[in-house]
Amino acid sequence: MPIHIANAPVSWGIYEFKDIEPKYPYARVLDEIAATGHTGLELGPWGYLPTNPDVLRPELEKRGLQILSSYVPVNFADSNSIEVAEAQALQVGKLLAALGAVCIVLADDNGTVPELTKKAGKRTGSMLSDAEWDIYAAGVNRVARKIYDELGLKVMFHHHCAGYVETPDEARKLLERTDAELVGLCLDTGHWQYAGGDALQAVQELGERVRYLHLKDCDPAVRQRCIAEDLDYFQATKAGVFCELGKGGVNFPEILKLMESNGYSGWAIVEQDVLVDDLDAPRQSAARNREYLRSLGY
Repeated sequence: MPIHIANAPVSWGIYEFKDIEPKYPYARVLDEIAATGHTGLELGPWGYLPTNPDVLRPELEKRGLQILSSYVPVNFADSNSIEVAEAQALQVGKLLAALGAVCIVLADDNGTVPELTKKAGKRTGSMLSDAEWDIYAAGVNRVARKIYDELGLKVMFHHHCAGYVETPDEARKLLERTDAELVGLCLDTGHWQYAGGDALQAVQELGERVRYLHLKDCDPAVRQRCIAEDLDYFQATKAGVFCELGKGGVNFPEILKLMESNGYSGWAIVEQDVLVDDLDAPRQSAARNREYLRSLGY
């Protein structure tokens, strides 16, 4: 079975970050995801799409769309926050499970620690000690176990710039400490490259631990300029560090081919991070990104 292509509300600038307000009603985003040739999507921030499955299901069905997952940010660095985070993840997970989603995507509470936001794309080493990594991973394992046991949903962890799990080395540290049966990696190709890695090498190295794909490109020239000008994460995003697919440094043809040879036949979610004023730009980008993937046979 071939890899299926989806999109996400983030491609329309609908972020989990609390200070970025949505510019579109959800019906328009669903219409444009379907109109640009995508058959699946992610949930987006909690409350953007209807949270009652009986309301959301017909909205999806009439557009031929399938909900696949949801990105859930959690402050795993603070062990005192895990109980509340677990309840929030279960709340999201219950909606996903009711709609036949394939997984839930956990992530750090990215963009909330000023030092991490400022140093995004420029960091080496880690801000967590070995003991703190153990606490962090224990929280991921705990939430993942709860979600799987109660809802049967597979759990992926999303490395992300401006968080504690940003660099390839940090992603490895987390994977080494988490239960391989419980926690897979959501490889975000653009974030992996923005953090200094090579997304194709990630698939080669990590193999079957890569169990979910976010397709995002990263312009190496813009990345270097952002580093030289010491731009923070949000400034770099606005500067266009995440360009349209095929216009940056990510080797999508080889990544998708290798994922298939590894036995992956799931979904690949396009994410075109945008912070623009042109309200028609996201639809246009989504259409171009979809056409690019069609040119690769997907």
